[in-house]
Amino acid sequence: MGLIMSDKDEILMSLVHYFITEENYTPIVVKGAKDEIWLENMDGPYRVVRINSNHIHNDEQFDFDMLKTKSVLKQIKKKTFSVSMNVLNIFLDINKLPDKDFKDMDIIYIDSLKDVPENKVLLNAFKKIKTNLKTDQIDIEDIINKTEDVNKKTEKKNKVYEDIFKPKQIIITKIIMCVCFLYFFLIYFKTNGELTAPNLVYYGANYRAYIQSGEWYRLFSCIFIHASILHLIVNMYALRIIGYQLESYLGKLRYTLVFIISGVIGSLFSAILTNSVSVGASGAIFGLLGSYLYFAYHYRLVLGNSLKNEIIPVILINLLIGFLVPGIDMFAHIGGLIGGIFVTMALGVPGKNNKSSMINGTICLFLLIGFLSYLLFYYI
Repeated sequence: MGLIMSDKDEILMSLVHYFITEENYTPIVVKGAKDEIWLENMDGPYRVVRINSNHIHNDEQFDFDMLKTKSVLKQIKKKTFSVSMNVLNIFLDINKLPDKDFKDMDIIYIDSLKDVPENKVLLNAFKKIKTNLKTDQIDIEDIINKTEDVNKKTEKKNKVYEDIFKPKQIIITKIIMCVCFLYFFLIYFKTNGELTAPNLVYYGANYRAYIQSGEWYRLFSCIFIHASILHLIVNMYALRIIGYQLESYLGKLRYTLVFIISGVIGSLFSAILTNSVSVGASGAIFGLLGSYLYFAYHYRLVLGNSLKNEIIPVILINLLIGFLVPGIDMFAHIGGLIGGIFVTMALGVPGKNNKSSMINGTICLFLLIGFLSYLLFYYI
């Protein structure tokens, strides 16, 4: 049974259905936008797709429309920390496209669904659009099916987001904190409170000469050793703040691997770049900060304000403190931060897994560990 619909409605419905169900785009809520759809996919060939069905009848109206578009894009860039953003701007009702070029923006005009498979811009970016976009007349059943498809896709994404951001029971962070406290008091009582460098080395501190002699376990054990009660409390407070959130977001296995591997990478940096005794969980905690930074970047439309107002300032302030205050192992901090980013990149971000990024992250992680190990055992 046919349904009377305008050509614009047919094109709009089919394009929105295709971009959401086939290309993983997500609708963006834009205040004040009428008769236009905004879609985003930060990993797509175009990070933003805008479909405008408003009637544009002259150059002045087009210029005003572009002014509004740039204003919205500016807000999206600010929220997603993007310097540039490639955009596809699709017009469905325009008398004539002005002969102008716009930076980072391709502009096309679609007059009919049958034009879509012939449009070079669309075909170059979206290979599946020629075969997966229906160009026949839309009927009621089509409308119902397309609406259900879009709703299912949106519902699936919302379920993923809900699973990631809902509160969860925190276990791993509490276990790590307990191990740090127990190990500290064990060493404290065993040494009668004399937490000197030789005593810390005896119980597993990071020290280059001993690691090179075969005691590689120190790269791991030093993470759980602290040089004073103040050192312990400061690190455990930081671990509780960052750890509770990140364990909930990443899941227990990913979180555990990020903590351990980034902590070991921080220890490698420290052993290579300093010949001092080094202890503490701060390298691993910086790894968690690096992981949180990478996670928040992928969810910047959700966590944009946290990324800008909390995560980045905390990292910068703590790095600055490390440079200014003597006795802080800055090399472990920097190594842990880099390690946390690479480990999370290799493991993938829940709900945003990208095989290409995970492969690149795995390669970078192995190259980094291999290079640091070579420097420690064969070069220095």
